[in-house]
Amino acid sequence: MFTGIVEELGTVETVEQQGDALRLTVRADVVLQGTVLGDSIAVNGCCLTVAVRDADTWTADVMQETLDKTSLAGVAPGDRVNLERAVTVEKRLGGHIVQGHVDGVGEVLRREPSEHWELVEVAMPSELGRYLVDKGSITVDGVSLTVVEAKDTSFTVSLIPETLARTTLGARQPGDRVNLEVDVIAKHVEKLLASGYLDPTEKSRHDT
Repeated sequence: MFTGIVEELGTVETVEQQGDALRLTVRADVVLQGTVLGDSIAVNGCCLTVAVRDADTWTADVMQETLDKTSLAGVAPGDRVNLERAVTVEKRLGGHIVQGHVDGVGEVLRREPSEHWELVEVAMPSELGRYLVDKGSITVDGVSLTVVEAKDTSFTVSLIPETLARTTLGARQPGDRVNLEVDVIAKHVEKLLASGYLDPTEKSRHDT
């Protein structure tokens, strides 16, 4: 589990194509502190497992399922990527609950700079629209953000200078693809409602 608070910008060192998979090596600093083989690190919002590490790089195997459903299929040496280690119990939950399981790939539609912040609109797969609400949470390339306006097939977010400077979102341009993860709580609520468990017209199953 993650929080959507990016710890550092890493740099893709090598991408080794393996047919139905690839080996991704990333140069980093902060996320390697205390990290051992088998630990999880989110790369642009995708949870990956550390398979190899040395003093300043780490390597993960990226399976076809991940390549099919995320933007990692397009990464290349030299690309900057958002990195976050899995959360520990003593860490502050500064963002929101993020699983590192990408729900779909969006596309940056437009950017509107302001003096102290920037409004960004992102297109999303239509099936994700039902999980977004104004002032709700959305993860974009692993960054926990607050939705300004939720639309049917897109949404807007406001990026503060800290986010612009410390994540890849400061450089994303219209047409760029981004990984999206909706709030998992919304998905659980949807399933409970569909099952009738939360039907307010029915007597609680826990009533005696």
